[in-house]
Amino acid sequence: MRIVDVAEFYAPNGGGVRTYIDRKFTAAAEAGHELFVIAPGPGNGFEPRAGGGLIWVKAPGLPFDSNYWMFAAAAPVHAHLDRLKPDIVEASSPWRGAWIVAKWASVTPRAMFMHADPIASYPQRWLAPRISPERIDRMFESFWTYTRRLSGYFDSSVAGSIWLGRRLAAHAVPRVETIPLGADLSAFSPDLRDPSVHARLRDELGLPDHGKILLGVGRHHAQKRWPMIIEAATAAGRQIPLGLIILGDGMDRARIERAAKSHINVQLMSPTRDRQKVATLFASADALIHGSESETFGLVAAEALASGLPVILPDRGACSELAPAAVSEIYQSADAKAATAAILRLFARDPATLRAASLKAAPQVRDDAQHYAELFQHFERILLSRGGT
Repeated sequence: MRIVDVAEFYAPNGGGVRTYIDRKFTAAAEAGHELFVIAPGPGNGFEPRAGGGLIWVKAPGLPFDSNYWMFAAAAPVHAHLDRLKPDIVEASSPWRGAWIVAKWASVTPRAMFMHADPIASYPQRWLAPRISPERIDRMFESFWTYTRRLSGYFDSSVAGSIWLGRRLAAHAVPRVETIPLGADLSAFSPDLRDPSVHARLRDELGLPDHGKILLGVGRHHAQKRWPMIIEAATAAGRQIPLGLIILGDGMDRARIERAAKSHINVQLMSPTRDRQKVATLFASADALIHGSESETFGLVAAEALASGLPVILPDRGACSELAPAAVSEIYQSADAKAATAAILRLFARDPATLRAASLKAAPQVRDDAQHYAELFQHFERILLSRGGT
């Protein structure tokens, strides 16, 4: 099967979408499929990848985030689709890229993978807690009308988490297929815990030997609520020896640097492509904390749990549905005081019991290989339903 993914938000310095698609190249090749990804970029180009390749289409940059570009003309993308003659086309956003796929003059089956929930990411975040999420959904019914109309051009709308699948179905988006993501269990493991890494980080954060290290991972964007996380961790650090490391970068870095500047127990760490280093950091911290209530996948929580790391998560979004109670604390989203209380509750638990529960939970995390296998099987079912082979 030849799959072409028109991926509007794939970028070299991207976050979860880039990680997800990079892994999909490997999974497709191992399953005997060809995968080509068409993405907007600063210039035209081609990068060979396992079982296919990455096709860059020259496009203008996003005005509000220099890490990303946006498709403009449809013709170059259609020309690549005509040349590649895919068995199935996937669109990875509900915006311009999806409409380019929808309007391609071909009978080729196509699926839309919902990589984002714009209502949860923006108006629900901006207006909380003054207006309830349910009311905001009603206020932005025009978006759901738009999504239903767009989805009508596709054989399937794929959700990468149970939370997002429920939201799409609740708003009558047609033909929703929920295929939850997973963590790369070949990379993340409790066995990577390194006491020397923990000791070095404690020293850098000015913590005593019994100090605890909180880890935050994600791009520097307002959606991630890093200033709130810094405020919550700092408040908890006044009661217990605690430091916070944030791994990431992005358009909001200056604001996050200002928020972290006056706190000696907060460290901003630049992102790295070294997966071993990242996985070791996950396994060597004491807990993960996350602030975004609009995550559609929950990848970072899955990777933490696979690393034997307890998690502190907001009560909305895909992350919280992944976490067993034995290894998590859930707090009211967008509430720094609630996040502080959750931190203190987690570290008030018996350390040996919490560690044992984390080690037990790690192998139960869904493997991302299972997600990709189910995704490709779903595509094959679409082909069969269309009379393909």
